[in-house]
Order: sequence, then C-alpha cells, then structure tokens
Amino acid sequence: MPQVRDHSPAGLRSRPFWALCLTFIVGCLSSISSPGQALTNMLASPVISNNVVHFNLLAPNAREVRLAGDWMPSGKTEPFTRGTNDAWTVAVAGLEPGIYIYNFTVDGLAIADPVNPAMKLRARTSASLLEIKSSSPEFWEARDVPHGTVKIRRHRAASMNGEWREFWVYTPPGYERSRKQYPTVYLLHGSNDTPAGWTQVGRANFTLDNLIAEGRAREMVVVMPNGHAVPFTASRDEQRRNTEMMSGYVMNDLMPFVEKEYRVRKDRQARAIAGFSMGGGHALEIGLAHLDRFSAICVFSAGFPRGFAQRHRAVLENAEATNKRLNLLWIGCGREDFALEGSRELHRTLAARGIDHWHIETDGAHTYNVWRQYFREIAPLLFVKLK
Repeated sequence: MPQVRDHSPAGLRSRPFWALCLTFIVGCLSSISSPGQALTNMLASPVISNNVVHFNLLAPNAREVRLAGDWMPSGKTEPFTRGTNDAWTVAVAGLEPGIYIYNFTVDGLAIADPVNPAMKLRARTSASLLEIKSSSPEFWEARDVPHGTVKIRRHRAASMNGEWREFWVYTPPGYERSRKQYPTVYLLHGSNDTPAGWTQVGRANFTLDNLIAEGRAREMVVVMPNGHAVPFTASRDEQRRNTEMMSGYVMNDLMPFVEKEYRVRKDRQARAIAGFSMGGGHALEIGLAHLDRFSAICVFSAGFPRGFAQRHRAVLENAEATNKRLNLLWIGCGREDFALEGSRELHRTLAARGIDHWHIETDGAHTYNVWRQYFREIAPLLFVKLK
C-alpha cells in the first residue's frame, strides 16, 4: 500500500561539459521507461479518489523518485514508493479545491508528469497541473455566461533591439461587435513564469467573465506580457537589470502597441497595473514611477524592493499629491508566503508617509491559489471612477 501524506489544514574527466550534461539527461530519461513500455504499461497520473490524489510513474531503472508540489512548504518534497511492475507511487490527501503545480524528480532530474497532458509552462523546468474540483462551481471556472477572447500577440520591441516579444491579451465579451473604448489593466507574472500563467493557472479570463456577468466588474482589456526582459537563465548581474528593462519595454513599446491595436482609452484614469511576485515588484516600480500614466497599482506577494524609498522619494514625500493621483494602491500577501515580512515592510513604509493604500493578509503561500483570489478582489475595484 502506498503511504499517504496528509496535507489537510490540520495535518499541511576530459569530456566536454555539454557531453557530460547530455549523458546525465539521457541516463535520467532512460530510467523512466522505454517507448515500448510506455505504450503497453502506461499508468494514469494523477488519479483522484475519495479526496486522495495518487501520483504514478513507470520508471524501472530509477533509484529514487520524489514529488514536489506548490502545496508543500518551499523546498520540501515527498518520496515515492516503488511498487510492483516497476511502478512508483505516492499519495496525497486533504488538498482543498484549487489548481496546483507539481513535478517529479527522478534521480535528481526534475520532470513534468509524463502522462498528464495538463502542462504548466515555465521559463525553466516545466511542470504539471492538478485541479481539485469543488462540489459547487468556483469563481475561476468557466460558466454559462458570455465569454471574452484570449489571443497571443507578438510585436517588435525597439527598446530591446527589435526583439520579438509576446504577450497575451484578453478582450471582454462583445468587444468585436462594439465601438466603445475600454480601460486596460497590465497584468504581470512572476519569476520563472510565462505570459500564459495568468490564464492557464490564474484563470483571470474566466474570473473576469463571471464578474462582468454579475455586474461586479467593468468590461476591460487585460494585457499579460512576458516579464523576463532579461532571459531567466541570465547571470545574476544581468538579472538585476530586468526591472529597469521591463519598465522601458512596457512604457515605450507595449503600451503604444496596445493603444494602437486595440480600442482602449488613453487617459491615466483608464490604466491600471498589477502583478504577483516579480510581477508585483514590476507593477509597484513601474506604476509609482509613472503616476501620470496609471491610476491604480496592485501588488501581490512582492516583498519590499531594495532601494524603494530612495527611488520613490518624490512620491513618498508628497503624500497629498500622491493620494490625489492614485485611485487604488492595493497590497496583498499570504501569511505562509516567504514574501510576507517584505510585504509588511512595504505597508509600514507607506503608512508612515501617509500614502493611502489597502493592505491585505490572507491564508496561503506563494501560489496561484492565493493570486486567483486577489485578482477576484481587485477587479471590482478597478476603474470605478470612470465615466
């Protein structure tokens, strides 16, 4: 019998380097299964039964298999047990309804679940998705309401030497048949994520569809760009330029392109910027540096940026003017999130300077299960002063 881990709230030498790497990867992959074995002995994974999730892997030559999931404390993994017929398995109980990200580690090589078609795209080390359904529809699920459209767009970014950049864009229900202009929210992802994250896992499109249908949120265009202006695999020194480059890209390339290609309003009252983790830091930095362009800034799980007070001295020292310009400054973080203390420090800094803002702490860690909720919370607060 596989061992069940309870995660309920009561329980939560001279060869070239590239050749060595290739040998290592091939060796790890061969430990999983041959093509013939995969076709004849394929195991389903994950399998959900009686609120227990069973993860399975056919890996006859593996020495160790472990499971990592975003419901676990950061850095923690669970061991698989080798069973009969070269199958490895581990079971997890007590997961709440939601969408979870997980991967396997086979003899040190991190892989996605090879038989689960629900993939989580990431900048490095792609993973798999697990969805636990609720007995009643969740706010982020597709319902029988009018739906918006999500498209992938590409354009050249002059600020990045003409590089082709990709972004995802949501247009609300009826956009194609309407002539009106819409407000825009720039919605940014975290480190090691991709522009797909906010719809694939965050389900921002369905959430907004449902809120619009309920009359709780305005129709809006949502722009979800690639937040890695510097490649994710770049050196640490290069990575330090990412926020600066992202700011230049958003303001000088992305926004002009969006406002040329889409029927959106071009006044600051009709622009907002939001994001989680790295993207939350981007939203905070870009938004505060351009209060002439944005009226709302929403920051999820972003911590406290180094040098923040010095960079934004003018904003902090002129609270009255800042408060008049900002319709919404919203900061949220989960109590189990490693970014919590940084988020609290940001709150304390703003409060000490008299900057009006929301500060929210909820249950949860550094995961999309928190960020989905935050998007639902902020969407009705956006653009409420628009006429």
